[in-house]
Parts: sequence; structure tokens; C-alpha cells
Amino acid sequence: MKKWIRKLYENDILRYVFFGGCTTLVNLGCFYVLRKLGMELVPANVISVITAILFAYVVNSRFVFRDQTKGWKNHLVKLGKFFGARASTMVIEVGGVWLLVEKMGLWDMAGKLVIQFVVLVLNYIFSKFLIFTKDSPENERTHGKNADLRKGAD
Repeated sequence: MKKWIRKLYENDILRYVFFGGCTTLVNLGCFYVLRKLGMELVPANVISVITAILFAYVVNSRFVFRDQTKGWKNHLVKLGKFFGARASTMVIEVGGVWLLVEKMGLWDMAGKLVIQFVVLVLNYIFSKFLIFTKDSPENERTHGKNADLRKGAD
């Protein structure tokens, strides 16, 4: 059983789906609480997305893509890329929720949930191929060209 669980954990897509689900729960939970407290739709959505982005950076960097970047400066470069990519999907999310809820009359939690699937796929593509790449300059600066040889060391 332990080997089976470890084998599942070795798959970055499965890790992304799991932690993406956790991120979605952070996003939806924050959104729900803010709406229950009486916050308007768009501000509640923006705050919940920003909260989820911060959570997502930590879990994606550490657990999903097992990023090897060291040093604050190099992490800030990656964080900047991450926020840039997430800002684009945030526009899609905020606009999509607004469209589904305000213009199409969908219940706000349903509209938020539908858009989460689109955002989840786009965020994986950005993270996997643009941000947490094994050959990123931030990794080479801190680990040399053969940083991927350390993969089994963690």
C-alpha cells in the first residue's frame, strides 16, 4: 500500500490535481465566507482569488513541481512569473464568474465552480511549461546545469 501511494505521489499531474483541489477549496471557502459577510460579488471574488494564488504558489513550488530554486531573489523571480500567469487566469475567472452570474443568472457558487475547471487546466499549463521548469534560469543559477540530477535527492 505504501509503495502504491508513493507511486501515485510521484505523478506531478496527480499532485497538481490534489493540491489544485486544495487551492480550489481555499478559493471557494474564502469566497463563501466573504459573501456571507455581505461583501459584493467582484471584491469577494478578487480577494478569494488572491488568497488562493498565494496558497497555490507555496504548494506548487514545494509539493507539486518540487522546485529547486534557492534564495529569496530567485524565488521572487519565480513568484513574479507565477503572479503574472495567475493574473491572466484571474481575469478569466473574475470575468467568467461575472458573466455566468450577472448576465446568465447562474447561482454565484455554481458559476464560481464552473470557472474553476477552466482555470485549473490553464494554471497547470502555465506552471508546468512556463514557471516551474527544470531548466529555468533561476534553477541553473542556484544548482548548475545538472540540477535535474538532484531529483532523487529530496
